[in-house]
Amino acid sequence: MPKRFLAAAFLSSALPLVVTGQSALSRPPAAGMQEWPEYGGDPRGTKYSPLADITRDNVRQLQPAWEWRTKETALEQYGTRPGAFQNTPLMIDNVLYVSTPYNRVVALDADDGRELWSFDPKPYEDGQPPNGTGFVHRGLAAWRSGESLRILINSRYRLIALDGKTGQTIRAFGEDGIVDLTKGLLWTINKRHYTNTSPPIVYKDLIILGNGVGDRLVYKNDPPGDVRAFDVRTGRLVWTFHTIPQPGEFGNDTWGNDSWKFTGHTNVWAPMSLDAERGLVYLPLTTPSNDFFGGRRPGANLFAESLVCLDAATGKRVWHFQIVHHGLWDYDLPSPPSLVTIAPNGKKLDAVVALTKQGFAFVFDRVTGTPVWPIEERAVPPSDVPGEHAWPTQPFPTRPPAFTEQGVSLDDAFDLTPELKAAAQEEMKKYRIGPLYTPPSLQGTIQRPGLIGGANWGGAAFDPNSGVLYVKTSNLANIGRVGPPDRSPSNPRASEVDAELARVGNTNAEFRPPSPAADPAPSPTAATQSSAREAEPLPLLKPPYGHVVAIDLNKAEIVWRVPFGDSPSLRQHPSLKGVTLPDRLGASGAPGVLLTKGGVLFVGGADEALTALDTSTGQELWRAPLPRRTSGTPMTYRSRSGRQFVVIATGGGEDAVLTAFALPAREPSALR
Repeated sequence: MPKRFLAAAFLSSALPLVVTGQSALSRPPAAGMQEWPEYGGDPRGTKYSPLADITRDNVRQLQPAWEWRTKETALEQYGTRPGAFQNTPLMIDNVLYVSTPYNRVVALDADDGRELWSFDPKPYEDGQPPNGTGFVHRGLAAWRSGESLRILINSRYRLIALDGKTGQTIRAFGEDGIVDLTKGLLWTINKRHYTNTSPPIVYKDLIILGNGVGDRLVYKNDPPGDVRAFDVRTGRLVWTFHTIPQPGEFGNDTWGNDSWKFTGHTNVWAPMSLDAERGLVYLPLTTPSNDFFGGRRPGANLFAESLVCLDAATGKRVWHFQIVHHGLWDYDLPSPPSLVTIAPNGKKLDAVVALTKQGFAFVFDRVTGTPVWPIEERAVPPSDVPGEHAWPTQPFPTRPPAFTEQGVSLDDAFDLTPELKAAAQEEMKKYRIGPLYTPPSLQGTIQRPGLIGGANWGGAAFDPNSGVLYVKTSNLANIGRVGPPDRSPSNPRASEVDAELARVGNTNAEFRPPSPAADPAPSPTAATQSSAREAEPLPLLKPPYGHVVAIDLNKAEIVWRVPFGDSPSLRQHPSLKGVTLPDRLGASGAPGVLLTKGGVLFVGGADEALTALDTSTGQELWRAPLPRRTSGTPMTYRSRSGRQFVVIATGGGEDAVLTAFALPAREPSALR
């Protein structure tokens, strides 16, 4: 492999605050309380809890314990609306810390969900974010020193430090508690185009964070993806890592035609992971601009779509591996890397796992970046788009095997009836199809995995006892079509567009089913409703659309893989009336899984239920139907009262609810 792909190198305090009760942080911690102090449970991103109060034997007794509603609404005066409620809370000293779609920070009592305080940074005053997700925020970070606790949120272009006990901004941090993240970037940017959806990570006294940039922003010098570290006490900038290398920096020569001067994105929007003992931070990098056409950025384009290991104290590169060369598929690294300890060939090894949208698990020695199992550069299909020079090869891990479907053939067509399969295949013939890494085209390419993977920001959970990694996957395709970007007056950002070609057309790969024979003499209202339902599209490819997969990282083998979740709207489609359907059509979605020592794997995964699976077999142990889709990755903790809770964010918009489950409360005498 060429060395350039794998290399080693040794606002003000007046912002509103609402206090609704006294914080429990002032009370001494209770014996037996188990916290969830990091977004992924720990800085290594394992999403594993040592709690075993809830087991395979008693999980069926779980019941709703309490719920809390965000109560956020669309704000016409700003043209904004809250998005999906994707948060995974922190639990520290019997307090849950939550970030809402509108980026409010809320402290809740961990036993009953009672609101303690709330802080509103008002990001909606800058209008709707220009990214595909809208207003979402997935989590917070915390820093502790003695009795001091700071809660940190990266809200759009601001980094804010709050007192964990009161919710007040820390006056000594930045300017009255706030750092403007647009200052000190490679070039001046439009602040409204810079955003954050994932939490920072904290190493000693440093806050390390990336940023988010909307994929559809296509213009020269759009926001760059600089990764930076700030002093947690003062807000001072400590170091910067240029994800697009500048002159004199390693990798600059992989950007042809001086494209390093004006190419943005190449950011870290997913959570990072940290080896605190070694002082190493792991960055999952994303695509450069623009993500479906690279004619203006010839070359391999480091460090785009790379796993990068930095010295957390200095920001110096230790090693990297580029997982996609010259990306054209929006195959950014979407997941927090999993830092694991495994024993391949019987020898203990500290490793890092990068899950990808493509459905691969790339496994490396955590310290050196050496692949644990061979990775091969294999030839992939060329591009037929004028001006595009797709990279001729891409890296393929030889082990473990891919954990999701890859590529498209006519045999993959929607097949729940022969008629629908034939219709789906006719639609598929309009597009370019082929194996993984078939490039986008002018006619449109059916791309699988699609834009959400494979894996996504939910990442994986790791069992340190068995060496098994668990991941929720999606199985949907999209159409990768390029063409002239929208410069019409009706496009609110037409003046910002600066590209010859860009992503155009639909996102999901769908088809319209043939119209069935009409029922005799239906009522006009019924006929109209039926016609509307029958016109709804169906997925081009067959189900299931979601799985949960268990991967043994000691043997590099898939232990089990089961369909997960359901698609109620598809099940109710008129074209499938009377058709015998699978028990699980599968749920596509980005949220991840939670693993406990009790042998239980909790999964929401965008299904309309929270489900518990047996970690050994994937068998369903318990399923709690919900009135809305699960939208966050679950977490768990044991509170001061001695109860283990499982908490998950559900819904979005004006129906966003944090739901907690627990075993029935024991009588006081049983607690003695």
